[in-house]
Order: sequence, then C-alpha cells, then structure tokens
Amino acid sequence: MKIADRMEDLGTETAFEVLAEVKQLEAQGRDIISFAIGEPDFATPDNIKEAGITAIAHDETHYSPSAGRMELREAVAEYITHTRHIQVTPQQVVITAGAKPIIFFTIMATLNPGDEAIYPTPGFPIYESVIRFMGAKPVPLPLLEERNFEFDVDYLRSLITPRTRLIILNSPHNPTGGVLSTAALEAVAEMALEHDLWVLSDEVYSRIVFDGEFFSIAAIPGMQERTILLDGFSKTYAMTGWRLGYGVMNEKMAVHMARLVTNSESCTATFTQLAGVEALRGPQDATRAMVEQFKRRRDLIVNGLNSIKGVSCFFPRGAFYVYPNVTEACRNLGLADSKALQHKLLHEVGVAVLPRTSFGLRQPGEIEEYIRLSYATSEQAIAEGLDRVASLLGRS
Repeated sequence: MKIADRMEDLGTETAFEVLAEVKQLEAQGRDIISFAIGEPDFATPDNIKEAGITAIAHDETHYSPSAGRMELREAVAEYITHTRHIQVTPQQVVITAGAKPIIFFTIMATLNPGDEAIYPTPGFPIYESVIRFMGAKPVPLPLLEERNFEFDVDYLRSLITPRTRLIILNSPHNPTGGVLSTAALEAVAEMALEHDLWVLSDEVYSRIVFDGEFFSIAAIPGMQERTILLDGFSKTYAMTGWRLGYGVMNEKMAVHMARLVTNSESCTATFTQLAGVEALRGPQDATRAMVEQFKRRRDLIVNGLNSIKGVSCFFPRGAFYVYPNVTEACRNLGLADSKALQHKLLHEVGVAVLPRTSFGLRQPGEIEEYIRLSYATSEQAIAEGLDRVASLLGRS
C-alpha cells in the first residue's frame, strides 16, 4: 500500500525519540539522568487541577465552539492586553489543543506552495518540518553564539525575496534560552511592514524570563495586525499533558484559524479550557515560585558546565534550556560531532541530552558543536548529571 509522497517531507521532534530511548534503558535497569525533554518537573497547581475536576463533575464534557469557550477567550484577551500592552478582544483569540496547532495553522493559512518562510536555526524543529510539508520553502535564519544567539539583522534582510510571506520568531528561545532584543524586534517589524509580511511570534516561554522584562513584537506600532502571537499553558503552568494553547491575531485571520480547528479537531476539550480560565485568573504564586527555581537551576547548571573541560556556556535570559558549545569537548574525545557526544554521554555515563541536529539542519559553513540541556529537573539531578559529564570530559 502506498503512502503519500508528502510524508517524506514531515520531520519529527527528536526529544521524544531520545525520551523513548531513555525509557528503554531505564526498563533495563540503567540509572539515567535526563536533561532531554522540555517539560516543567512541577505539578500543575492545585487550583487549576480543581477547576478541571469541578468542570468534569458539572458535566462540562461536550463540544465547545471551534474558536474556544468564550470564558477562556475573554480571559486570554485580558491576559494578553495586560502582558503585551496591546488591546485584544475575544474575537482575536483562537483556543487550540496545545500551542503546536497554531504553528501548523499559521503556515497553512499564510503560505502557498512555493512561498518562502524564514525560521530561526537552531530552533524548534516543527517550524521547518511543517513549512516543507506544506510545499513551501523553509529559509533558515542562523542564530549566532557571538550575538548571544540573536540573528544578524542585515543577513535577515538579505533573505527576503518576492516569495517571502512569513517570518517566524521564538523568544525566549528553544534551544538556546536567548531573548531577542527590542532592537532586533524593531528591525523585524520594519521589514515586515515594508514587505507586507506575516510574523508568527512563538511566545510560549514569555513568563520564564530571568533578566529584564518580556517584550512582544505585537506591541510595536503597526505589528499587531500582522502578528500571529502563539502562547499556551504547558510551560507557564506546568500543564503539558492538558494540551491547551492559543493564538492571538486579527479578527479576519481568527475566522480562518477557527475553520482549521473545525476541520482538524472540532474543538479543544471543554473542561481543559475551564481549567485554563482558572490558570489565568487565579493566583499566580506557583508560577512565580517555579520561575525563581528555574533561575537558581540556570545559575547552577551554567556555572557547572563552564567548569567542565572543553565546554563553554553563556547565561540564557529565559526558558529552561542551556545550549553549551561542546566543539572542544568533541575534539578532545575524537568525536565527529555533538550527535556522537550525545550517544556517548547517554550510554557511558547515563546522561541524556540533545545534539545540535535535533534543532534543524546544519547550515553551510557551520562548524561549531552544541548540545541542549533542559534544567527542568531537580538541583540534585543537575549536580549529579554534571558530575557524570565531568567524569567523561574532565574538569577545566
């Protein structure tokens, strides 16, 4: 039986492949410390869980409108108005089962076959995967370590062609933890306005910022109308398994997005949406405490990595990832690349990380090697994991 040709263009998220390998090794009795999966290790706050349980008990278990329950769309509109300093109405909000559908739907709604979309690399691999799957051309925008993993504005400008339709931003960024400067966002806004481009702004880590305040490109004059803002509940409220996200966009695009929801999943689970209302309008203490804990872990893991031979790591400003340069470490061990180092760390010292190749294709001339570690785990696990890495690589 034949499979459609387009399936060859669909990539994957290798974090889940590494997770499966970790689980297999653990089932064999191996003790693995995993820095691989990007998921808060905190429980969903009790008030949110109780709201979901209460919704089920009250039989809130039926269809909702495809764009989402009005209570949640109103809560999201209030939240985005307050946090992004723009005026948002419920009619501009579309609720989805997790934030990923907004990536898929944005690319479907803005790109025709042959159109071009600029996306960050290294970056969340689903951007490139879905662009290619839709028959469009993915155009990589390198994020540079020497710029604290920000892009070169002039290089971005050189990538824009008459076929460009979309620029994708992710800040705070996965995998580097970098946060785009206001100057960089203003430069993107200038180009988007000049060339009549859409911007997909992936802001799922917007509440996990350690240094300075988060700023959205949607707040730049003229950009709210052409920005599709993506956010969700998974990272901020430790709700990964609830599958609850949303997009904020102009009302015309919201109608198209809602139609895509109708055609794909009908709607998002009703009781999950009502838990989301409580998440946004209820106490925020648990989120603040979680972010403070992440900041302590960031400092611990960065300082620890910088004490290991052949490893250098900058202090990320957001998210819960570090992206150390391991070029020298690979060279010291005679390894070809970070993929070989990832394999060696997992199988020889029981430490799971992700290699550079988990975050998009390498670019021509790219010679540096990196790994990503998620510090969404305990300080004890971080300390033990670093000791294991040092046992293989040595101390500097």
